[in-house]
Amino acid sequence: MTCVDMHAHYWPAAYLDALAGLGADVGIERGTGAGAGAELAGRLALMDDAGIDVQVLSAAPLLPHLSDAAAASRLARMINDEYAELAARHPGRFRFFAALPFPHVDAALRELARAHDELGAVGVTLSTSILGRSPADDAWAPVFAELDRRGSVLYIHPAGCGAGSPLISPFGLTWMIGAPIEDTVSILHLITAGIPSRYPNMKIINSHLGGALPMVFRRLDDQYRWEAPGTPERPTVAARRMWYDTVGHDHIPALRCAAQTLGADRLVLGTDFPYQNGAAFRRAVGYIRDGLSGEHARMVLSTNAAGLLGLDAGA
Repeated sequence: MTCVDMHAHYWPAAYLDALAGLGADVGIERGTGAGAGAELAGRLALMDDAGIDVQVLSAAPLLPHLSDAAAASRLARMINDEYAELAARHPGRFRFFAALPFPHVDAALRELARAHDELGAVGVTLSTSILGRSPADDAWAPVFAELDRRGSVLYIHPAGCGAGSPLISPFGLTWMIGAPIEDTVSILHLITAGIPSRYPNMKIINSHLGGALPMVFRRLDDQYRWEAPGTPERPTVAARRMWYDTVGHDHIPALRCAAQTLGADRLVLGTDFPYQNGAAFRRAVGYIRDGLSGEHARMVLSTNAAGLLGLDAGA
């Protein structure tokens, strides 16, 4: 079967340099194995060792979400061109989610069209926070409408902002718990705004098993009518309109909870490369086979992603 990794990162040095020149902190991402040259050779060997045929790349969390429209557009074009060149150089091994110059909607629409029509993007990546604004902000409606028209993918990844809470990042918790909290908040923003039902052909993928979503599933249905009465449908119905990657740091109970709550048909493999590298990368695949039945593991490793991307899942 064709094994597809839907949560993997790639940052060429020139892109990191350009971000650093604009004041971004990119130190942690340098030298992690997610660049070009020898790093790329090591990446392909690791993919082969883990049995991964295809990786879908994204620039998150280092997306060109910048207040300067010209800089955001320049960086979006740069990274998307790099992705297209890499995919062409290694046919069948890489696909990519385009980076868009948010919050600049007109520019984002232009880059969305270019990335899909000229470069072969399979969707776009959006942060859980766009310069402090929600991914469900009404301003992004034209972008969602275009993704819906195309039947394309919206992949959402934490921004690394600690969900805007003064109780997270100042205490060194940005990625330990901040990221899954961002996922949870972002998903509920989408649900309460009715995004999954308003754009039924836009395929939304959320990160990290949906954060806390599987744990609070019934709570949402029990409480949304009085707390968020404008929610257009039961949260559990809306949640099952979306998909979730399996980055759960190989914790089988969490994987099983997500599969039982959201459905194995709503999960897609994610490794979080290069943040999970080496043995941890291999375990990100192995724990799917260890934690789920054969049929459900096949769905997560291959069939679900192939359906989203229009790939042949293989025998």
